[in-house]
This record gives sequence, structure tokens and C-alpha cells, in this order.
Amino acid sequence: MDDRSHGDGHRPGGGPGDAALLLLADSRLPAGGHAHSGGAEEAVRLGTITDAGDLARFLRGRLATAGLVTAALAAAACELARTGHHPGREEDLATLWRQLDAEADARTASPAQREAGRTQGRLLLRTARRMWPSPALDTLGVAVPEGAHHPVVLGAAAAAAGCVPYQAALAAAYTAVTGPATAAVRLLGLDPVTVHRLLADLAPALNDAAHAACASLIDSVVTDDADPLAVDPCGDDRRRPPGGIGPDGDDATSSPEPGSAPGAGPCRGAGWPALPGHAAPALDLLAEGHLKNAMKLFVS
Repeated sequence: MDDRSHGDGHRPGGGPGDAALLLLADSRLPAGGHAHSGGAEEAVRLGTITDAGDLARFLRGRLATAGLVTAALAAAACELARTGHHPGREEDLATLWRQLDAEADARTASPAQREAGRTQGRLLLRTARRMWPSPALDTLGVAVPEGAHHPVVLGAAAAAAGCVPYQAALAAAYTAVTGPATAAVRLLGLDPVTVHRLLADLAPALNDAAHAACASLIDSVVTDDADPLAVDPCGDDRRRPPGGIGPDGDDATSSPEPGSAPGAGPCRGAGWPALPGHAAPALDLLAEGHLKNAMKLFVS
């Protein structure tokens, strides 16, 4: 187990969300993920993926780009769901959900990928609200009625299930590579054990992506008096060094005002300026090409 930590809300595992993490990452979760190949089907059709070696390179590249972005978005959504809900502040939280979904939209250049991501998000939200009823999930559904992007919903669902941002990020990074890997097995008839060996080799990179996703959130916490929701995005009761900026990006010398709600503090950043935006033009082109292909097994 990697012993690096990002404060109590970002440490890898060790909390009540461990079992929920397994459920979120399970391909049998009825959220439609099995119908998406993550670009692998089009890559196979074009001859870009023909064997296990090609698949290994594809998965590593996808994790370093789209996987990192989705991991950061999921971690941000998990933080927001864990710390942003206070009775009577639903409209403020809805504003932040719309802002975070817009961040996801801006990082998805392909219209085909945007539609696929929102479709997956709608399906996951429907499932998550039945499994882990949560006011944050209800507010997200109302705030983005057309369907929030999948990593945003995944992070909110992770919070509702009891996960911390690191676990949400890890689930997002994991699903970013397991979907294409499973699709390649079906499309090319690859040995499932060989493909799972590729995934095992990616384990350190998955951990690194989840840690980088949480680090981007810490860098994103900035003082902004215009923030409509006065909460610390990274939650409460974190370990802080003496003075300066704590691991969740807040002022270690500050304290909540008397009578404030748990997790409430000085107004924090209304945006997420340090969220990664790693582009993957090849994945965008694959998604657009797949959309035009009349003969396909996967939705995307």
C-alpha cells in the first residue's frame, strides 16, 4: 500500500469507503459502462490496436491524458459533495455543480465524447441515487438536468457511498483503462490473463494519477470572496502544519467563526484553476470516427 497522503480526506484507503470503492469500480455496476470502449473499438477498426503490445501503449496513453483529467474531476466532485451540502444552501451548491460540469465540458473537445459522457453520467446518477440516497446527488440531478458528465457523477456517487476524493480519483482512473481493456478482449480475442497483466503493470501509474488528481485540487483552493458557497472544498478536521497553508489548501492559522456549520469557513475558490486539461486529440478523432461507423458493438 502506498503510504503517501493528502490529508485525511485524500489518503489512500483506510476508511469506510474501501468497500464502496470496489462497488464503484465493479464492471457489473448497472451504470452502462460496459457499453463504452473508450475509443478502443475504433482503434481496433483502424488497425491502431492489433495485439497486446498495442493495447498496452493505448492504455498508458489514455491514462496519462483522459484518465488523469477524469480522475481530477471525480476527486473535485467528491470534495464538493462531501463538504458543500448545507440545509438551505441547495441553490448555491447547484451553482457549483453547474460550474464543475462546465469544467468537464471544456475538457471534452469531441462532441461525440461529450454526448457519451453525459449518457453515462445520467445512467450512473440514476443507479447511485437508488444505492446511496444523498441530498448532493439530488441537487446534482436538478442542477444539470441534461445529465452531468460521468466523472462528475462518479465523484458525487463516491462521496454518497462514503469514499474520500483519493478513492473517487482512483475509481475514475481505473475505469478509464479497464473499459478499453475489456473491449479489446472482446474485439480481438486477446487472452484475458494477458490483458489483466497489462492492467496489473499499470497499478503504480493508477496510484500516481489519483495522487496527482488530489494534488491539483489542493493547488486549486484560492481565496475568493465571490464564491457563492462559503465552504472549504477539502472538508474539515484535516491535519495542518503549524502556520501557512494546510494540506487542504486553507489557512492553517484560521478558525471557523463561532456558530458556523462543520466544514464552513472563509469563502474559497469558485473555480478549479489547477484541474488538469491534458488533451488527447487521438481519442477525440477516434470518438468522432466511431460515431460515423454504422457497424459497431460499443456505444463509444
